[in-house]
Amino acid sequence: MASSYGSLAKEAIVLLDQFSAGRQSLDDFIEEASKHLQNMDTLHKKFILDVVSGCVEHKKLLDIVINVFYGQNWKCLSRGDRSQFVIICYLATFCLDDLGLQHFSNIVKSLDIRKMHTFLTFFFTNLTMWIQDEWNSIYDAAFVKEHLISPLLRWCPEMDILMDQLAAKISRGSQVKKAPIKTTEPQEFSLTKPKPRPLPVPELIPLQEKSKPVPNSTYKAPKEMQMIEEIKQKNHQKTEELLYEANVKQFRCANPQKSEHTKRVMSQIKEDLDSKLKFSSCHSSGRPSSKKKDSWPIKLNSAAILRQGALYHRQVEEELQRIERLVEGTREPSSFLQWQKEMREKDLQEELAKIERRRLERRISYEEAAMARTRLMERNQKTAQQKKEETAQLMQRYAEKRLQEEKEMRDLVQQVADGHKNSKTAKEKLQKLKQNIVKEVSEQSRELLRQALEEAQAELSRKFEIIREIHAIESLPHVTVRNFDDTETAGHELLGEMSLVELKERLALLREAQQTEQQEKREQILEEKQNKRQLLSEQLDTITLHTRALAQAAAIREERKARLGFQQAASQDETVLALQKKLEEKQQERQKLKQIESKRAKTSEQAAAHTVRNTGTHNKKSLTQKSWEELELSLERHIQKNAPYVVSHTETLKT
Repeated sequence: MASSYGSLAKEAIVLLDQFSAGRQSLDDFIEEASKHLQNMDTLHKKFILDVVSGCVEHKKLLDIVINVFYGQNWKCLSRGDRSQFVIICYLATFCLDDLGLQHFSNIVKSLDIRKMHTFLTFFFTNLTMWIQDEWNSIYDAAFVKEHLISPLLRWCPEMDILMDQLAAKISRGSQVKKAPIKTTEPQEFSLTKPKPRPLPVPELIPLQEKSKPVPNSTYKAPKEMQMIEEIKQKNHQKTEELLYEANVKQFRCANPQKSEHTKRVMSQIKEDLDSKLKFSSCHSSGRPSSKKKDSWPIKLNSAAILRQGALYHRQVEEELQRIERLVEGTREPSSFLQWQKEMREKDLQEELAKIERRRLERRISYEEAAMARTRLMERNQKTAQQKKEETAQLMQRYAEKRLQEEKEMRDLVQQVADGHKNSKTAKEKLQKLKQNIVKEVSEQSRELLRQALEEAQAELSRKFEIIREIHAIESLPHVTVRNFDDTETAGHELLGEMSLVELKERLALLREAQQTEQQEKREQILEEKQNKRQLLSEQLDTITLHTRALAQAAAIREERKARLGFQQAASQDETVLALQKKLEEKQQERQKLKQIESKRAKTSEQAAAHTVRNTGTHNKKSLTQKSWEELELSLERHIQKNAPYVVSHTETLKT
C-alpha cells in the first residue's frame, strides 16, 4: 500500500477538482464518489474520501496558505494545480503523524517535484510567522499552537531532509534528463488496520454580536421644527391679511359704526345695571306669569335636581340663621348698600356719556374726511376731462390714417388672392381623392373587425356554457342517509356522558333558571328606579316652591321701586348735544356734495358718449376701442408723471 499512496493522492486531486461547494453538498458528493470507487479496496477508498472531505471541511484554513502562495508565485503556477497544493497542505497539517514521513514523501515525489519543493519551503518557512497569526483569527490561539503548529515544528528536521532530497533530484534532473526507470515495488498485504484517531473539531471563535441599527428618528428632523415653521407661515399669512385689510379700509379711526370694544363695554355696563341697580325694572310689564309644576324652562338631569334641592335647603337654613340674628338684636347694612348703589349708578352714567361723546367725535371726523375725499375726486375729474378732450382730436386723426392704410392693404391682398385661385382647385381635387381612399380602407378594416368580434363572442358563449354546466353539476345535493338515535349515548364510557335528549332537557332547565334570575334582577332595578323617581319628584316640588317664592319677592321689590321711582339715567351732557347738532350739519353738507357729484357724473357720461359717437362714424369698432384704451393708459401715465398726487380717472370710476 505504501507504493500506491501517490496514485491515491492523484485520485483525491481529481475528486477535489470535480467538487463545487455552491452547487452540491459535501454528503451528496461523498456518496456519489463512493459509488464510483466501489471496485477499489476499502482502505484505499476510505483514504481518498477522508482526504477530500477533510480538505472541504478545513477549506477556510487551507485557503489562507494557498491564496498567499499563489499571490507570490502566480507567474509559474496554473489554476489547475491548486487542488494538489490543497491536499499536500492538508496532509502536512492534519495527517502527517498518521501517515509517516515515508508515505508523505512518496506522495510528494509522485507529483511535480519542483512545485512541491517550492510549496513546502514556503509553508515551513512562514509557519510560525503570518500563517499562525491568520489561523489565530479563525480558531483559538491555544488550540492552533497545541494541535497545529507544535506537531509541524516537531517534523521540521525530517522535512528539511525531504526538501534536500527534492532539491538534489531537481539539480540532477536539470543536468541529465533521463527516462524514468520503473522499479517493481513490493505490495503489502491488505490487512485491516485500526481506524486512525479522529482529529478534534476545533472550537470556533465566537462572533461579535451585531450592533443595533440606528433608529430612523436620528435621520428625521424633529416635529417641533415643522410645527414652528407652520406657525410662522400662519402668522405671516395673518399679517398679510391684516395689512391688506388696513390698506383697503381707509379712515378706519373715523368709522361711524361703533367698534367691537365699545359694544362690549356698553353691553357689560348694561348687564351690570340690570343685575345690580335694576334700572329697567320700573318699565317691566308686570309680574312674571306663574308656571305650572312640571313646566321647566331648562331640562334638568337627576344630579342637577338633587344639587338644586341641596342649594335651596342651604339657603333656607341661612335665612333662618339671619332671622335668629335679627331677633337677637343685630343690624343689617342696608343704608350703606343703598349709598353704594347710588354711587355706582352715577359713575356708570358718566362713563356712558363719555363713550357717547367719543363716538360722536369719530362720526364728525369721518364726515369731514369723506367731504375732503369728494373734493379731491372732483379736482381729478376736471383734469381728466380736459385730457380726454385733447385726446379725442388725436384719436380722430389717427383713425383716418389707419383707415387709409387698411384700404391699401386690402387692395394688395385682393391681387394676391386672384393669382392663387388655380392652385386652390388642384388642392381640392387632391383632397377629395385622399378622402375616397381613406373611406375604402376604413370599410375593409371595419368588416375584418366585425368578423373577429363575432368569432370572439361565439368562443366566449361556448366557454360560458361549459362553466354553467360545471356549476350545475357541482350544485347537485349529495344525499346521505344517517340513522341517528337521540336517546343513545356515544359510548365513550365517560362519567358525565349523556344522550342528546338529556342534553336538550338540561339546557332547557338551565335556560329557565337564567330567565327567572334575569326577571328578579329586572324587578329589583325597576324598584330602585321608582324610589329614585319619587325622590326626584319631591326635590322638584321643593324647587318649584322656592322659585315661586323668589318670583313673588322679586315682583314685590319691583313694585316698591316703581312706587318710589328711581331717577332715570342722567340727562345728556351739553357737550353731547352740541356734538350731535354738529354731526347733523356735517351729514347734510355731505349729502349736498353727493347730489352735486351725481349730477356732474351724468353730464360727463353724456359728453363721453357724444364724443364716441362722433369718432365712431369714421373707423371700425374694434380698432377704435383698442386704440382708445392704449391712448388713455398712456395719457394717465403722463398725468401721473407730471402730477403724481392726482388720482386717475379710471380709479375714480372704480370707486
